[in-house]
Amino acid sequence: MNSPDLDPRAIRRSFDAAAASYDLHAALQREVADRLLARLDYTTVKPAVIVDLGAGTGYCTRLLEQRYPRAHIVLADLAPAMLATARRAGPRFFSKRHYVCTDARALPLAPGSVDLIVSSLTLQWCEDPGAVFTDCARALKPGGLLLFSTLGPDTLRELRAAWAAVDDAPHVNRFHDMHIVGDALIHSGFSSPVMEREDLTVTYPDVLGLMRDLKGIGAHNTHQQRARALYGRRQLTRLADAYERFRHDGLLPATYETIFGHAWAPQRDTRPQDGSTVATYPLSQLKRR
Repeated sequence: MNSPDLDPRAIRRSFDAAAASYDLHAALQREVADRLLARLDYTTVKPAVIVDLGAGTGYCTRLLEQRYPRAHIVLADLAPAMLATARRAGPRFFSKRHYVCTDARALPLAPGSVDLIVSSLTLQWCEDPGAVFTDCARALKPGGLLLFSTLGPDTLRELRAAWAAVDDAPHVNRFHDMHIVGDALIHSGFSSPVMEREDLTVTYPDVLGLMRDLKGIGAHNTHQQRARALYGRRQLTRLADAYERFRHDGLLPATYETIFGHAWAPQRDTRPQDGSTVATYPLSQLKRR
């Protein structure tokens, strides 16, 4: 499940540079986080220790603090500027927050020390999501919960098609299919994985609005083979012209294939599963005994 085309150093630089502007452009990210954490309504978890994996500026953490005021929350992120922004916006006194700048594949946490790991729109930036799942399984207590969202391959399909009319270079990152993500959960030792898919659409008056939002949240093209030079007016005009075929009701759509998933760290006497149990269920069936 490795994605060797991603450039980890470019990802870190992009999110560091976007820390100050992120919240102004992250409406979609907040919507996805809201939908993700709403799934906790269907569980009975009462976590004492939570990890917000890919915490960014701390939006998920703030919601988790409201839901679980007694819990200690570890904000983990690859970009130190994002964590600095979250710290400045966080409580100054009697805080139960802990900030860790780390790669998601190597959490500096003791085995079996965490009750709940939440990761919203972070896995798509990881070179190997399977390795992230493996380390999450190590850190979780038996019966602990991993709850996450990520992006699927149809994300920004309109932008990808428009760029294809300009040149053959990769301009939009590639993302893993939902079923591949589910299989990786099983192979990492998780139990009872549940996967869901939703298409969310953001609309813009022009393609430059979309480009500003992507830049504002640090979601740059991080493909190893990406073009390193700035694009000129002629290329951007061709991009805008190609995007026009998607205009509907006066606006340009940007589609995000959003994948929601959760799985449980197995109890010590639980046998590994073979992958045949990966399934999708309605929210009403997500409640954990």
